[in-house]
Amino acid sequence: MSRSFVYIEELSRHVGESVTLKGWLFQKRSSGKIKFLVLRDGTGYLQCVAFVKNVSAELFEACDRVALESSIKIRGTVKADERAPGGYELSLEQLEVIHEAGDYPIQPKEHGIDFLFDNRHLYMRSRTPQAVLRVRNEVVKACRDFFYDRGYVLVDSPILTPAACEGTSTLFQTDYFGKPAYLTQSGQLYLEPACMAFGKVFCLGPTFRAEKSKTRRHLTEFWMIEPEVAFMELPELLELAETFIAYIVGRAVERCAEQLKILERDTGKLEDIQAPFPRLTYDQAADILMEPDSQARMKDSGAPQFRRGNDFGGMDETLLTERFDRPVMVTHWPAGIKAFYMQPDGDDPSKAACVDVLAPEGYGEIIGGSQRIHDHDLLLSRIREHDLPVEAFQWYLDIRKYGTVPHSGFGMGIERCVAWICGIPHVRESIPYPRQIHRIYP
Repeated sequence: MSRSFVYIEELSRHVGESVTLKGWLFQKRSSGKIKFLVLRDGTGYLQCVAFVKNVSAELFEACDRVALESSIKIRGTVKADERAPGGYELSLEQLEVIHEAGDYPIQPKEHGIDFLFDNRHLYMRSRTPQAVLRVRNEVVKACRDFFYDRGYVLVDSPILTPAACEGTSTLFQTDYFGKPAYLTQSGQLYLEPACMAFGKVFCLGPTFRAEKSKTRRHLTEFWMIEPEVAFMELPELLELAETFIAYIVGRAVERCAEQLKILERDTGKLEDIQAPFPRLTYDQAADILMEPDSQARMKDSGAPQFRRGNDFGGMDETLLTERFDRPVMVTHWPAGIKAFYMQPDGDDPSKAACVDVLAPEGYGEIIGGSQRIHDHDLLLSRIREHDLPVEAFQWYLDIRKYGTVPHSGFGMGIERCVAWICGIPHVRESIPYPRQIHRIYP
């Protein structure tokens, strides 16, 4: 495809040439007889230099007049310069304003977080969110590549569903032509029949949880990557999860070095993320959390005190992961606090054959997975125990009637993984347009 301009990322092929570029004015400054304009075009940043003796008076004055974030078309000669952003500089020859921007509200000064996210549609143009979302882009691509390269088939699960997957208390309900329907909490239930057809499958899509949570780890709408594999039991699932995480982190370190540098991320910590990961049973993790020092730290932080048999809170996860330099895999949770579809452990049916993978540095759970119940009658009894409508799950029970086999899978939240890799404090920064209990704009 022919075009009349080049992108900043292509400048290495045009050193010494006069080229045309199009983009937006990101920054500008003046130093007497020299003007500096920084152009961004989505592929990079380029410093453009205008010397008073080398350009017309009209062009020199235009460099002062053009407003930040105006869309512009420029022409100039490309020069290699290691000191310049991206390693190249442009000697400005022509400047054409495509559209003059108004008074751009996000200036190079401190803004409150609410202001920035009220203006997320504009804030996205800034360096920090661009760096985070480029890491996200690479993480999503790495997820797809990991499964495609291993022969998995993409199966898109529906967003509108007739019943709950992860508990009825966090469902968003909507009207579906006079009948109730719900926004999906997970694609898992629909992947299970698919893995009986294709063997190895995965989905990647939005999921929704109506949790009234304001913590830095929660969103009401987030994206999840979920594999499901026939004939896989818990030990193999643990290996799959740790291999997957190590692969994704390695890809981000390799291909997003510039973005991680902008974010001031300590990549040395990410380079240590190699399989195998440390593993604890729930009971072993509970022993750590019941230690006097752990209990004292919970009390001092104001976090709820952990009690054996309970789920983990944010402080509990932080205390556990502080002891390790890589993710921790916590297995064999009490079945009573886990989802209805999880296979009981063969040695102790009071425990579920499941795993939560906790990221280091206080980022919490990034993967939750399990071996699924493959026995029809046991699954039916669990559905009834959880007071779920049997008729809504009849199709899900059907796969246990026709050639049922052990199978397993997990879900990884893209936003939590990206927040951890980037080293940013809140998951709202790791999605283009965050949806939280108090935010649905823009």
